[in-house]
Amino acid sequence: MDAYVRRTYCSWQEAGWRSLLVQCFTHAREAESFPLPGVADLHLVLCTGGDAVMRTRGAGRATRRRWAPGRLELMVPGLPTVRDYRATSTVRTVQVHLPRAAVERAAAELGGPEPDFEALSASLASGDPVVEHVVRALPAAGAADGTYGTYSVNGANDAYAESAAAFLATHLLLGGRDHRVPGPERAAVRRAIAVMRERLADPLTLADIAAEAHLSVYHFVRVFREDTGETPHRFLTRLRIERARRLLDTTGLTIERIAERCGFAGPGGLSSAFLAHVGVRPSVYRQIASTDAQSGACPEADGPP
Repeated sequence: MDAYVRRTYCSWQEAGWRSLLVQCFTHAREAESFPLPGVADLHLVLCTGGDAVMRTRGAGRATRRRWAPGRLELMVPGLPTVRDYRATSTVRTVQVHLPRAAVERAAAELGGPEPDFEALSASLASGDPVVEHVVRALPAAGAADGTYGTYSVNGANDAYAESAAAFLATHLLLGGRDHRVPGPERAAVRRAIAVMRERLADPLTLADIAAEAHLSVYHFVRVFREDTGETPHRFLTRLRIERARRLLDTTGLTIERIAERCGFAGPGGLSSAFLAHVGVRPSVYRQIASTDAQSGACPEADGPP
């Protein structure tokens, strides 16, 4: 481990917490076949510095995602993985372990079925500003002098850590529940998604889609986000990127033709959006996909399917 990471903070040692483990790490610029064992806790990782493309192997497949500040990952309990990456700048992370007992208590209080941790992990990959803010602030709360980075708070004891663990566990579990809007508004969202899929190559505007859903633009944006967890623009872009990936995987079309078929103004627009969502340019993705197809690995888009 020492060859790959340097720990700069540990809440067990510096704050005496036992209800929550918070650690900060500075990572090596590159790593090959770096094993991470599966753990029983709920393990949250927030990237706070650097830029890297991370290849993760686990459960029989490989994924490739970009790591940059703000990137969140929820490690699925009990699932070991192997990581490979190369960074263009030093990567730093804050990592939080929520004890399994705290997660089980929160799940029991909320009722409902057993948590689907794979679904929660996929959901969190698209970002969660509440989780990001709490995780960024935790090292300051447990620092000996009450300061860490840009945060400053009075020193907190283990009661604070226990409360933070309960809050994070409850927030994460609620994130996996169905909070979609009911009735006619939900039907309007379904119509809008159908329009997006059918007219993916067209230069759709927000007003166009809202009109098809028979809602004002303001009302449409609000109910769409409540129902899907994404803005219409992000949802539409994700659909276009998914189609671009399929075309890159299954056809020999040029990047320019793929951009046309996916509703981008040109290859530059596709390339920029693809880089933001997947972590690499379309041409690089096509090369990686070809190599991984031969080795049995499966490249995956950045964020939930």
